[in-house]
Amino acid sequence: MPEAKEGDSVKVQYVGKLEDGTIFDSSASDSPLEFTIGGNKVIPGFNNGVLGMAVGESKTVHIPVDQAYGPYQPDGAFEIARSEFPNDIPLEIGMRLEGNQQSGKTLEVTITELNSETVKLDANHPLAGKDLIFDITLVEIG
Repeated sequence: MPEAKEGDSVKVQYVGKLEDGTIFDSSASDSPLEFTIGGNKVIPGFNNGVLGMAVGESKTVHIPVDQAYGPYQPDGAFEIARSEFPNDIPLEIGMRLEGNQQSGKTLEVTITELNSETVKLDANHPLAGKDLIFDITLVEIG
């Protein structure tokens, strides 16, 4: 039976969990995740976890921080004046926002604190600094 290798287009079903068992993501049962192994569409640990799997095979992959979203970077959190936001945007803690940096690059941030004067934003990925666990089933090698 063929095994998934670098360059293969694959379809997988998955459930992503934190170490405490909290589920943070999963594929829909009717639409598996499709990606090319080695194509940099998924985190390195997930990519490597699928390597060598056969169609129909299931396994649990433990992915350390450095193979997931990397360590939490304290300098990724910053405050800006609330007046920098348009008044018609209702700001809430946990809200994800997208903005442009001076370089023109897009930056996604999460609101972590807010008061009448300032808004604290965090540009770290929400899963940065966390080890991840994925239950993966290889559905198809294309």
